[in-house]
Amino acid sequence: MKRIAETVERVRYPILEFELVKSARKAAAGARSRRVVGVKGIGIKAAANVLPRLRILAVLGVVAWTFFLYVHFTVISSTVEVSNGDGLAADPCRGRYIYMHDLPPRFNADIIRDCRKTEDHWGDMCGFVSNAGLGRPLADDDDGVITGEAGWYGTHQFALDAIFHNRMKQYECLTNHSAVASAVFVPFYAGFDFSRYHWGYDNATRDAASVDLIEWLMARPQWRRKWGHDHFLVAGRTGWDFRRSSNVNPDWGTDLLAMAGGRNMTVLVLESTLKYTSDFSVPYPTYFHPRSDADVLHWQDRVRGQNRTCLMAFVGAPRPDVPMSIRIRDHVIAQCKASSACAMLGCARTLGSPQCHSPANIMRLFQKATYCLQPPGDSPTRRSVFDSMVAGCIPVFFHTGTAYEQYPWHLPIDGHLKYSVFIPDADVRRRNVSIEAVLRKIPPATVERMREEVIRLIPTLLYADPRSKLETLKDAVAVAVDGILDTVAGTTNPPSLFDAIVSRFLPKGSWKAAR
Repeated sequence: MKRIAETVERVRYPILEFELVKSARKAAAGARSRRVVGVKGIGIKAAANVLPRLRILAVLGVVAWTFFLYVHFTVISSTVEVSNGDGLAADPCRGRYIYMHDLPPRFNADIIRDCRKTEDHWGDMCGFVSNAGLGRPLADDDDGVITGEAGWYGTHQFALDAIFHNRMKQYECLTNHSAVASAVFVPFYAGFDFSRYHWGYDNATRDAASVDLIEWLMARPQWRRKWGHDHFLVAGRTGWDFRRSSNVNPDWGTDLLAMAGGRNMTVLVLESTLKYTSDFSVPYPTYFHPRSDADVLHWQDRVRGQNRTCLMAFVGAPRPDVPMSIRIRDHVIAQCKASSACAMLGCARTLGSPQCHSPANIMRLFQKATYCLQPPGDSPTRRSVFDSMVAGCIPVFFHTGTAYEQYPWHLPIDGHLKYSVFIPDADVRRRNVSIEAVLRKIPPATVERMREEVIRLIPTLLYADPRSKLETLKDAVAVAVDGILDTVAGTTNPPSLFDAIVSRFLPKGSWKAAR
């Protein structure tokens, strides 16, 4: 009977047999037989003392497995059954489904209603967030091209949160069943949340909405599937604006992406920190938001046929607060002013500056220039890069962080010089180079090839009108979604609770083989 009981114990608990045999061997060190049933009385007594501890471990294992199965399958209750037949193989959305959280309005719509809180610094943001985030439609300009009817709006450079959210509402593979989704979109207006509490508030107030959001997400079953690693959101500012604890200035921005939970999600920003693998840069919004493929193709034909009467152009203001050791914009402005081949819109850094806040003036200038100078300002990237490229103007970069190290999904990873010119900023600061002389040396045939490459890139740099839909062309949102899906597909599930418990009691690697 004792043999039968011990045999049953070994069948019921194969993983725990290792501990039992080990104890029996130790208790009967002088015995030659390796069979547990053959140990002497003292060995049986030692094994009996071990069994209670092993039974406790077995119970813990059952509890761990139960929790593991609950975590991985609790989402299924809110989903529909998906067929494994031929219909699934023909599903054009297979692997592309995205689930969008229906967040409480305090995380997006209510933030927009607080747009007047920025009036002390940015003026009337309420106008900029109208029309699904596009801003007010532009009035008729001199030639009747840059108008609201043609898809042109006074779009703010930091309005991407609302634009992207409204575009995702039109996403063709949106699903209400999170279990079939490859990614989860979180429509939190992080950029607008930054601006409403940035000036005159303490850090606790700045982080309040972010903390609330993370707590809300962690309570959802969708989060527990991959612990947030398949979640993504849009924060329409630079990545450093959401990592206050990593900034030089301890009072700048929120800590959304540095707090627990926030670190797990992928975030789309206008400028990547280039330090963290979870933030990806996407283009700044421009003034043009086409409603159809025809709108895009018509605009490409227009800029392709433009008569470009000046060699180079610059739009921007000086940056006297940038350290002299890296300040280049002053030198670029000086060279532009000294050249008869350079056109410039000088911008005063004050509210209501008439030139730089006039989209028609900016776009008209960029369409007349062959090259558009893009020196860094407060940070390496600039909205002007995308405004100029939409106008068919070849960008001239002075810092690799302005474009070459950014926008991996929207700009060519290799062959940067196919669409742009690079002049090292150190050469400009040291007055070792003439920008005009460098540009004049480029052969006309090369200029034409570069401009054609810029024009080819235009569709992927635009954010289409969220209230309409492009037919075949991919805009900046479509390209970003492809990038997100590829990124999420490359993530792995974090270790389960079962893995964490069992790995403490069995030799390294053996528990994985047993699963």
